[in-house]
Amino acid sequence: MKLTWYGHSAFRVEAAGAVILIDPFLSGNPSWGKGWEGPAEGVTHVLLTHGHGDHVGDSADILKKTGAMLVANPEVCGYLGKQGVAGSRFNMGNTGGTVDCGGFTTTFVHALHSSAIGGDNVYMGNPNGLVLHFPDDKTLYHMGDTDIFLDMQLVQELHEPAIGIVPVGDRFTMGGAVASLACRRFFRFDTVIPCHFGTFGLLDQSADKFVEGMKDSKTGVLLPKIGEAVEI
Repeated sequence: MKLTWYGHSAFRVEAAGAVILIDPFLSGNPSWGKGWEGPAEGVTHVLLTHGHGDHVGDSADILKKTGAMLVANPEVCGYLGKQGVAGSRFNMGNTGGTVDCGGFTTTFVHALHSSAIGGDNVYMGNPNGLVLHFPDDKTLYHMGDTDIFLDMQLVQELHEPAIGIVPVGDRFTMGGAVASLACRRFFRFDTVIPCHFGTFGLLDQSADKFVEGMKDSKTGVLLPKIGEAVEI
C-alpha cells in the first residue's frame, strides 16, 4: 500500500488497483496549498468521512473532472449532486453499512463529531469513520473527526485494522494524549498516522503529545512529510 498525506485529514491511498482520495481538502489547505490536480491524478475513488468544508474540500471539482466513484453518506452525496457531480457515480452508505467499491470495501463506522456545510449550515448527515478492507493488503481505518468512544473496541473486534489514521489536533477532535489512549487501549495497530493538527492556529501545531503518549506502545507511529508518498 502506498499512502500520501496532504496535511489536515487528506490522504491518497493506492492499493488493490485503486487510487483513493480521502477527505480531499487541498486547494484551501494551508498545509498543502498546491491545488487538487496533482493529488487527483489517476484517482478512482473519493471517500468522505463527513460534510465539513475542511473535509469535503475539492471533492466536487475532482469528481467532475475524473469521474471517480464517490463513497459517502446520502446527505453528502445529495449535496455534491447539487454541485453537478453525476449521481451515477454515487456509492452511498451509512453507519454500520459496508459498500463494495470494486477491489475493496468500505465500512462506515461511528464517529463523535458534527457535520454541516456553508453559511446556512446545510445538514450533511452523521459523521463517520471509514474502514477500508483490501483482499491482499492491510486494513486501514480513517477515524475522520472524532473524540474517543468506548465502542472503538468493537471496531477493533469486527475489523482488526492494521493501519490507523487518527485526529490529534484537539479543540474539534480529541487531542494527542486522548488519541494515544484510544490507540493503546482499543486497537492493535501495526502503524498509526496522526492527522488534523497544525493546519490552523486553533489546532495543536504538532503531534508531539500523541507521539509522547505512544512511546511505550508496540504500535509504530508514522509522521510522513506532507506530499511525500510512503509504502506501508
